[in-house]
Amino acid sequence: MGRAQPRRWRHALLLTAVVLVGLITVFDIVTPSDIVLGPLLVIAPAITAWAEGPWTTGCVGALAVAAQAFIGWRSDLLLSRNLLVQVVALALLSVLIVALCLVRDRRRRELAQVRSVAEAAQRVLLWPLPQRLGPVRLASLYLAAEDEASIGGDLYAAARTGGGARLMIGDVRGKGLPAIGEAALLLGAFREAAHQHTALPSLAASLERSVTRYLADFEPEEESGERFVTALLLEVPDDDPVVRMTSCGHVAPLLLGPDGRVSVPDLSPAPPLGVGLTAPGGSTVDVLPFGPGDTLLLYTDGVVEARDRRGVFYPLAERAAQWAGSAPQALLDHVRRDLIAHTGGRLGDDVAMIAVRRRAGQGGADAPDGTEVTVRNGQSDPGFPI
Repeated sequence: MGRAQPRRWRHALLLTAVVLVGLITVFDIVTPSDIVLGPLLVIAPAITAWAEGPWTTGCVGALAVAAQAFIGWRSDLLLSRNLLVQVVALALLSVLIVALCLVRDRRRRELAQVRSVAEAAQRVLLWPLPQRLGPVRLASLYLAAEDEASIGGDLYAAARTGGGARLMIGDVRGKGLPAIGEAALLLGAFREAAHQHTALPSLAASLERSVTRYLADFEPEEESGERFVTALLLEVPDDDPVVRMTSCGHVAPLLLGPDGRVSVPDLSPAPPLGVGLTAPGGSTVDVLPFGPGDTLLLYTDGVVEARDRRGVFYPLAERAAQWAGSAPQALLDHVRRDLIAHTGGRLGDDVAMIAVRRRAGQGGADAPDGTEVTVRNGQSDPGFPI
C-alpha cells in the first residue's frame, strides 16, 4: 500500500497535465481572438515534472507544443510571427524542464547512494544493541543532526562480560560527519577493552589512552587541544541489584522508577577522554540501586539542548516521567516522537539514547518503599527527585 499511494499520486498528476492540455486548447480555440491562453500550456510539463521522469515530462512537453501548433492552425495563424515565437518559447521551456528533471534524478541517485553508504557505516560502527543482554533489556535510538546523514559524533555500545553487562554512551565534540573518526575509534576500543579490565576506572583509563593516541596522530593542528569525547560507562552485575557508573565528563542519566518517579544520580565525573587527565584510579565509581522495574535513560546533550522555535529547551525529565512504566523500546519511541515535535524536525546536535531496564527476577528485589538512594564509595545519600 505504501508503494501504491505514490504511484496513484503520480498517475493523477500525469492525467491532470494531459487534461489541462486539452482544456487549454479547447478554450483558446472557442474564446475570442483577443484572449490568448496558449502560453498556459507550459503548466502541463511543469506539473508532470513534479512526479515523473524526464521521458514522460518530455512527452507531455511535446504534446503541449503540438497543442500550441494546433491552436495556430485552427486560427489560421500557424505561420504568423507571434505564434511561431510562442511555439519556440514553449519548446525551449519544455526542454529546460526536462533538463531540470535529469539533474534532479541524478541528484536523487547520488543521494540514495550516499544514504546507503551512511546506513552501511552506521551498521558497522553502531552495531544494533540486543534487546536483552545478561540481566537487562535494552533499546537504543540515534538521530543525526547532519542533513541526509545517518551517523555523527554520538555513540553507544554494549558488551556482555562474565559477571554482567557493560554499556557505554558517548559524545564526540562537534557533530555530524567530521566527528565520525573519534566515534569509530572509541567504539572499537570499548569493544575490546570491556573484556580486559575488571574495574570501570581502568576501563576508562584504557579508553583515554586510545583516544589520546588517535588525537596525537590525526588531530588537525588548528584544533590542537580542542578535541575530546565525553563518555558514560555502566556496569550492571548479574547477581546484585545495583548499577555501577563512571562518568568521563558526560551528563548523568535519568533513573525512572516503576511508580513514575524520576531522579538524577549525583555523579562525580572525571575529565572527558582525550584531555590527558584520566588515569587508573582517577575515576570515581558511583553505585546506585537498580532493581527489577527500574529504567535508566542514558542520553547525550543533544537531547536536553534541543530547542523549539521559541528557544525553549526540551524538558526530557518531565516528558520521560510520563512514560516511565513503558518498555525500553516504547519509551524511546515516545521520546523520539515528542523530541521531533518539539524541535519541528530540526535538531541542532546529534542525539543518542539508551533505555536500560533490569529484567524481572534478576539481581534481587526493588529497594524498600521505592526509596531512591545513591551509593558512592560505600556512603548512601538521598537521590534527587524531580
